[in-house]
Amino acid sequence: MSEDPLVSVVTPVYNGAEFLPQCIESVLAQTYQNWDYTIVNNCSTDGTLAVCLKYAESDPRIRVINASNFLRIIENHNRALSYVSPHAKYCKVVFADDWLFPSCLQDLVANAEQHPSVGVVSSYALEVDRVLWAGLPFPSHVVDGREICRRKLAGGVDVFGTLTAQLIRADLVRKRTPFFNEQNLHADTEACLSVLQESDFGFVHQVLSYSRPRPHSNNVFANSFETRALGGLITFLKYGPIYLNRDEYDCYLKSRLTEYRRVLAKNVLRCRSTAFWRYHREALSAIGCKVDPFLLAVSVCRELVRMMLRPTTSAREMTRWWREAVSRFGQPRSSEVRFP
Repeated sequence: MSEDPLVSVVTPVYNGAEFLPQCIESVLAQTYQNWDYTIVNNCSTDGTLAVCLKYAESDPRIRVINASNFLRIIENHNRALSYVSPHAKYCKVVFADDWLFPSCLQDLVANAEQHPSVGVVSSYALEVDRVLWAGLPFPSHVVDGREICRRKLAGGVDVFGTLTAQLIRADLVRKRTPFFNEQNLHADTEACLSVLQESDFGFVHQVLSYSRPRPHSNNVFANSFETRALGGLITFLKYGPIYLNRDEYDCYLKSRLTEYRRVLAKNVLRCRSTAFWRYHREALSAIGCKVDPFLLAVSVCRELVRMMLRPTTSAREMTRWWREAVSRFGQPRSSEVRFP
């Protein structure tokens, strides 16, 4: 066991008492045994702390950090990563609602050890009854980091997966403080693009983790506030010049801006809440950008034309959108979906 590299497993958790035991049990059941496990409790108000302490008492490799101040989700992820062991060679994040199949650490570490240039290793994950993301063409187990990032920024499929599906080299985590951009809700993709500037990407063609749909997760907020095009744009503006040549950058930037303006145009027609527009305005302001009213108006007109070309479907959409708008206007401000 002592010859195996240490893997530092971390779980940031807020009110996760229902599924946290299954998460912890899955770490305990790993065939790979040289790990330590830190659970960071983000001021939970349910039985999360009791669950953590129960398991910490039974296994000395588990420690509990009971935070005294509440942080938003990305900030808490950074706090959890700050507790990665200084002796660890690899870092493994497991979300509290998720769990790992028994060979997860074994297979991910094997890939990284076989290919020392690898900085991030990912794998397939199961969500209820479907396998997530596309992965690399089999039998590709490692690919040049800069090339996979270029493909991603050029509109390629997602191969990175979520943090629960990944293993990251710990020295690459330690040298980035904070590891995640707290202004970007989709900071996990941005972090991969950062790490892969100086390392390669590995992939294990196995389902090694389970991702549970979470009612208060980033995904719920992202769907409600339609943040994916914005997050992709933020990431593209930062890393596009690094991985793409000038012609590629100009071409793909144009398409991303067009896509994002179309998202905003649809939401103008949906009569979205002030919280929606405040979120997008503040996120753009953080990167020195703002919405051009004229170009947005053009996008709204184009969207109206598209809708007129499919009147039946558009009528159903508009009816649903305006019902949602009327419902929102009748709700107190405290009931709005908030940044997690």
